[in-house]
Amino acid sequence: MSAYDVAVIGAGPGGYVAAIRCAQLGLKTVCIDERERDGKGLLGGTCLNVGCIPSKALLESSENFERAKHGFPSQGILIGDLKLDLQAMQERKRKIVDAHTNGIAFLFKKNKVDSILGRARIVSGGQAYQLEISSSATVEAKHVIIATGSSPRKIEGAPFGPRIVDSSGALSFEEAPKRLGIIGAGVIGLELGSVWRRLGSEVTLLESSPEFLPLADGKISKEAMRLFGRDQGWTIKLGVNVLYINEKDDIVNVVYEEKSGRVEQDFDKLIVAAGRAPNTQGIAEDALGLALDDKGFVRIDAQCRTNLPRIYAVGDVAGGAMLAHKASEEGVMAAELIAGRKAEFDRNIVPWVIYTKPEIAWVGKTEQQLKEAGMEYKVGQFPFSANGRAQALGEAKGFAKMLSDAKTDRVLGVHIVGPYASELIGEAVLAMAFSASSEDIALTVHAHPSLSEAIHEAALAVAGRALHI
Repeated sequence: MSAYDVAVIGAGPGGYVAAIRCAQLGLKTVCIDERERDGKGLLGGTCLNVGCIPSKALLESSENFERAKHGFPSQGILIGDLKLDLQAMQERKRKIVDAHTNGIAFLFKKNKVDSILGRARIVSGGQAYQLEISSSATVEAKHVIIATGSSPRKIEGAPFGPRIVDSSGALSFEEAPKRLGIIGAGVIGLELGSVWRRLGSEVTLLESSPEFLPLADGKISKEAMRLFGRDQGWTIKLGVNVLYINEKDDIVNVVYEEKSGRVEQDFDKLIVAAGRAPNTQGIAEDALGLALDDKGFVRIDAQCRTNLPRIYAVGDVAGGAMLAHKASEEGVMAAELIAGRKAEFDRNIVPWVIYTKPEIAWVGKTEQQLKEAGMEYKVGQFPFSANGRAQALGEAKGFAKMLSDAKTDRVLGVHIVGPYASELIGEAVLAMAFSASSEDIALTVHAHPSLSEAIHEAALAVAGRALHI
């Protein structure tokens, strides 16, 4: 039996980062993961293999296709007979994914992290924990980090198959379906819908919530829904109750209720993007008593400690925001704590990003949250239509919005819908990490012309002194 200081279960963004950091801190570390292809381990978890990275590759390719088709002519660039080679697009995606999985394997080797292919189960405790692995191996570790992630949540009566797919299956279509239905208008549904709409699909979103993007600031979600529906031709139905899903012949028949009554609609493909469930099934022997909440997530404290000594849980499996960067930071914190260092992680300044067009990003409190909390605040907003760089890019829709404390001027939240919001939000996260005021940002020189000037102008607008509108 091999003995380690730390055993990490799961090689996604939380697990592999935790394993590398543990090794950097001088801890003998093993990372166990069951994802494989042709008997070879695939490191990186859902994010790298069938999530964040492949979806962004297809989003970029599909956006370039749409830009060439509809955006280039207005700039005097005439291509002629534009064609789509979806097979080449998918191959590019696969190469990007393979490069990153191989990159993690290299990092493990460089940092002397052992990697075992298989499904791990914690079977006993004591001075060290014993883990049985489906590949017949057994390891012993003083500390354990559970980073098993999550899986697509299934809908009763809708088994996944050729025409009803989860987010993974939706990344591998061999052709753009003419009629694409998506159940769930969250991050995954919007991003996958963006890919296939650009490549020719008629997209219908069916969302059970009566609100569109309820986690986002109200003005942001309202603007986003307007742009998707009016400008891009999405059909977005809110407050929908799906009654039946029938896969027959070459169609998927969906029956649902909305305000106007019962509706029956046929799709060529149906993507189920109705959330994700934690991968906690069989992770530990019942006798150990690993505590889970009522939704199946591992219970943790603010520092990712479980109820069992020397066992931590990070990322999706531990609940909270299901974001790769949040998982990674939790993994680093767990590693630091195991090594005897002081570490903490501020979950109040974790950025959210939706890679649609326009992109949507935010950090901190929304305006509705501040109202509910009874906090006095100030608002500054600036449209990209008044930003020179956005105009030059041909992407001048949307705006940047800043919220600050009415008394201290400390930035409480920043919300963006517009070009490259994913990159712009970093400034806001850094500012909030250092407890900056809107005046601090307003007094900071921003390059001209740049998209970041929209953040600068929003900060100026908080004090009623925006210069360019």
